[in-house]
Amino acid sequence: MSKRSLEHSRRLASSLALAMLVMAAPAIATVQPGDHISESNLEEVEGLVSPGMLWAVEHGMDMDIVPYQRIYPPTAYQEAAEQYSDQAYLDADNVMHNWVAGTPFPIVDSNDPQAAARIMYNYERKFQYIDDMHLAMVDGETGALYVAADGNVAYRVERHFLAEWSRVLNFTGRLYNEPKPEITNNPDGVLRKFGFYPLIEPFDITGVGSINYRYIDRSRFDDTWFYIPMVRRVRRMSAAQRSDAMFGQDIDVDSFGGYAGQIPWFEWRLLGEKPMLAAMHGREMPGKFCEGNGGATICDAWEMRPKMYVIEGRSSLASYAYSKRIMYVEKESFTIPYTDMYDQNNELWKTLHYISRYSVRPNPNVDYEYEEPQLFPYALSIIDMQALHATRFSLPGVGFPDEAGWYLNQGSDGEQAVSEDWYGVAALINAGR
Repeated sequence: MSKRSLEHSRRLASSLALAMLVMAAPAIATVQPGDHISESNLEEVEGLVSPGMLWAVEHGMDMDIVPYQRIYPPTAYQEAAEQYSDQAYLDADNVMHNWVAGTPFPIVDSNDPQAAARIMYNYERKFQYIDDMHLAMVDGETGALYVAADGNVAYRVERHFLAEWSRVLNFTGRLYNEPKPEITNNPDGVLRKFGFYPLIEPFDITGVGSINYRYIDRSRFDDTWFYIPMVRRVRRMSAAQRSDAMFGQDIDVDSFGGYAGQIPWFEWRLLGEKPMLAAMHGREMPGKFCEGNGGATICDAWEMRPKMYVIEGRSSLASYAYSKRIMYVEKESFTIPYTDMYDQNNELWKTLHYISRYSVRPNPNVDYEYEEPQLFPYALSIIDMQALHATRFSLPGVGFPDEAGWYLNQGSDGEQAVSEDWYGVAALINAGR
C-alpha cells in the first residue's frame, strides 16, 4: 500500500464507517472455511466485520477462515443462569437489580427498548472469570504505522510494556469458591476490585500501577488510583479520564475487554444482530504478528459466528473522549471480539480486536488445564486510524512461552491467589517502590 493510499484511507475512515453501519438487513456471508482474506479480496468480508476491522484488513491484517465451533458456558454458570435468570430486572435508569449469578438475561427481545442495556449486562457478567482472575506477564508494544521504502506498510515499535499482573476479584456472582454467591464482608460495597501492577517495563515508568473499585451502588463513580513512583504519589483518575490513553500507547481503561465502563452512565441502542466474523478459536500461540502491516495486528483464524449484536453506546459525561462506541457482542460467550470508537465529530478514530482460544488449556504448550473449556483472550490490537498508531498485547507475553498466563477462579487457596489486601493502595505503593 502506498503512502498516498494510506493517508487517503485515513481520511475516508469516517465515510467507510457510515456506509458500513447499516444494520437493517442481515449480512449474506460470502466467505467459506478455507478462504484467505487480505487486502486483495477484502470486499468478501464487507458487512461481516466492523468498519475498523475492514480498515485493518485493507492495511495488512489477513484472516484465515475456519469452520464455526460452538462455545459453551461452564456447567456451574449455566446452572446458575437457569436458577436465577427470572430474578434480575432493570429500572428506568438501566440499573440492574436482584442479579445473583449466571447470565442475567438469557432471553433478549430485540424490540425491547432496554435490549441493548440487557445485552451489555450479559457482557459485564459473562463467564470468562466468575470468582477471580489472575493474568500473568501482560506484554505490549506500541508504535507508528508508516510506509517503508519498499512501499509496504510497516510498524515502528516505540515502547515495550510489561506488567507483572492483572487481577480481578469479584464480590458477587461467585460460583466456585466460598463465600458464594457473594462476599458479604464487603464494607466498601464493591461489585469487584481490579488491579494492574507493577509495570516492569519500560524503564522510565517501572513500578507504575493502578487499582480500580467498581461499586454495587451504580450512582457512585468508579474509584481508580494510579501510583507514579517518579513523583512518589498516588493519583486518582476521574470518570472521564478513563477514556484517555496513557503513557504513549493507544488503549484507554474503559476499552479493556472491549468495554470496561459503567453501564448506567451510557445511553445504549441496539443497532442490529446478524452473523459476523470473529476470532474465537485462534490457533497461534503466542499470537502471530501480521506481516502485511509489520506486526501492528495479529493474524489468525476467524470464523462465522451465528449471531453478533451491534450496539451503540454514548457516554453521558461531557468530557468523555469518544462520541460513541460501537460494540460487537458475540451471543454465545457475550464477549466483545472487536469494537470501534468515534471522535467528537463522529468520525472513526480507533478500533480494537481480540484473538481468543476456547480450550481447557490457556497455553497449549504448558501442562496447566481446567476441567471444562474456557475462553482465553491471548492477543489484542488497538489501532488509532487517525494518528496511524497501534498498540498490540500478548496475554501472556511472547517472551514467556512456559507461562500458562490465565489463572481463573483460584479462591483464597489457589496457586496464584492473593489476599484482598493486594487490591489496596498500600500494596500498590509497596510493589512500585
